[in-house]
Amino acid sequence: GESGSGKTTLLTCFNRLLRPDRGRVWSNGEDVSTLDPHRLRRSIGYVPQEGGLLPHWSVLRNAATVPWLLGRPDAEAAARDALDLVGLPASGFGERFPGELSGGQRQRAAFARALAARPDVLLLDEPFGALDAITRAEQQEAFGALRRRLQVAALLVTHDLREAFLLADRIAVFRAGRIEQEASAPVLAAQPATPYVATLLHSAGLDA
Repeated sequence: GESGSGKTTLLTCFNRLLRPDRGRVWSNGEDVSTLDPHRLRRSIGYVPQEGGLLPHWSVLRNAATVPWLLGRPDAEAAARDALDLVGLPASGFGERFPGELSGGQRQRAAFARALAARPDVLLLDEPFGALDAITRAEQQEAFGALRRRLQVAALLVTHDLREAFLLADRIAVFRAGRIEQEASAPVLAAQPATPYVATLLHSAGLDA
């Protein structure tokens, strides 16, 4: 959806940064409004826009944030495993700071932080939006492979319909706070439900 359509607003309802005026949000069969917000957020991997790494912490310490907050004695080991998963081994990158990384490396470090506690769900808010075209394509491919390998559910916000077609099993098209259509990429391309969806597909060159 376009900017201001409600994508990020909905995303932040999942981890209770916002409370919906109406309706309910369910995760793993539970109404999130009934859960402790701190416990909920620590059970969900979250990659905000620009990655959200703390600039004064090392890459390893950033990656260990959630396991450490959960009181896990293996927080550092979990962070090292996550950094290995995303291709940033701690032996080479763990003691660096975010400002010493390239854009693609910072994004990988943000994914490592989100994955270190092995969450059931990942929330991603335009995670590739700030990257140049070549790096964005590389990170999209790497993320798709990683998600398939880990079999983790992901809710990804993007304004890029091509990115959604590349990465998503299901796509929800937003407009003015409402879902215009929710479907798989092939169904969306072949059977746009509204004129807005048809126009969006045509502008991206994705119409059937």
